[in-house]
Amino acid sequence: MVFSSPVFLFLFLTAVYILYCIIPTIKAKNALLLIFSIAFYTYGEPKAVVLMLISICMNYIFGLGMKSENKARKAILAVSVAANLIMLGIFKYAGFGAEMLNKLPFVSVTVPKIALPIGISFYTFQAMSYVIDAYKDPKYIQKSPFKLALYITLFPQLIAGPIVKYYDIAEQIDHRESTPEMTAKGIRRFILGLSKKLLIANTMAAAADYVYALDSSQLSASLAWLGAVSYLFQIYFDFSGYSDMAIGLGAMFGFRFKENFNYPYISQSMQEFWRRWHISVSTWFKEYLYIPLGGNRKGKVRTALNKLAVFFCTGLWHGASLNFIVWGLLNGGFMMLESYKLINTEKMPKLLRHCYAMAVTLLAFVFFRADTLTDAVRFIGHMFVPSGGGAEKAMFLAQLTPAYLVMLTLAVVFSTPVIRNVESRLAGKKSEAVGQLFGYAVSMVLFAVCILTLSSSSYNPFIYFRF
Repeated sequence: MVFSSPVFLFLFLTAVYILYCIIPTIKAKNALLLIFSIAFYTYGEPKAVVLMLISICMNYIFGLGMKSENKARKAILAVSVAANLIMLGIFKYAGFGAEMLNKLPFVSVTVPKIALPIGISFYTFQAMSYVIDAYKDPKYIQKSPFKLALYITLFPQLIAGPIVKYYDIAEQIDHRESTPEMTAKGIRRFILGLSKKLLIANTMAAAADYVYALDSSQLSASLAWLGAVSYLFQIYFDFSGYSDMAIGLGAMFGFRFKENFNYPYISQSMQEFWRRWHISVSTWFKEYLYIPLGGNRKGKVRTALNKLAVFFCTGLWHGASLNFIVWGLLNGGFMMLESYKLINTEKMPKLLRHCYAMAVTLLAFVFFRADTLTDAVRFIGHMFVPSGGGAEKAMFLAQLTPAYLVMLTLAVVFSTPVIRNVESRLAGKKSEAVGQLFGYAVSMVLFAVCILTLSSSSYNPFIYFRF
């Protein structure tokens, strides 16, 4: 995976940023970012770049049809949504669909072997966002195909998100300013994300991968819990790390991307969890699917069906597998139970509310991580059935290395807004400048540690690249 090459990334980012600072006009800066963004994707996916360019051209044409005087604009919108979903379906879900059909009696179809283009789910949803926003308000129609291409291909968030809705960034394409303060904060945010990914997520991933690779006969309750907890932190620090890097890089080039995670592991209900987790995806489905379906405006039954549809699609968006669908429906199901007060978190003590939300999240993520539904059910079974002898105990203790325990502690701490709260208390005080200086010093140390980690280890799993 070329995107994981530290030398390539360092040289690429350095070259782009230096040239960006030298070039004087916003038009030339946009051209530079477009060229380097397409080159970045081409270097990693030389064949798939054609598909992305087709998507850009197709949606540019659809967008031009959204003019208010065009009576066929609603039909064009329907065609654009269908075309985007068909493209996504062919390259991401064709194999899964064929496998599901083969489970039916007297059905035998060839399962196509189609390589999944990196980031297709992200850039397809962004392209759909543009056309839908242009339909809602023709002022968002982009007459320049190059500016639309920049929005879709912008390299900081092209590969692993967050999903940037068009109306959030339309104005910034033509009018933005990159100040020294914004650049400094962007660099610090990038280093924070890189540290989350390389130091915490990768350490958690090693333990999770070890446990989930074990045969069912080798699993004990302690090992199963170790694997589940490790993956819980791996996926959060992996993807929130990518989001931090994207937000930081965007800031360096004058873009302000919205937050994608807001400490989801402090949630006290599943409804709160989804207001804090992967915000760009949850708000995308809310705005472009849930509300158009009727939202909560057409009675309780219809509202329930709309929510289930959203979480079915949320699960399916993450991957072509029944496991992802079950993960989505589990989250949606518990949200509905809370909505109808069948699970009344308001009457629970605060600690119990938090334990409930984390228990549901942790167990649901077992389905997200396991290879099959059967594997997930067996894994959860091992978590709640005391088992394991001396061999399993030794395997469990072998994973509790000093590095793992340190990173697990940091994972727990940085899953909460402790650091943010400390910084906010320092704001406005005489110690604010000292606090900022200390923060940047820590960032430089973290960056050095990340470089050493990259140079000494080849283990660097990329969870969200498969989406």
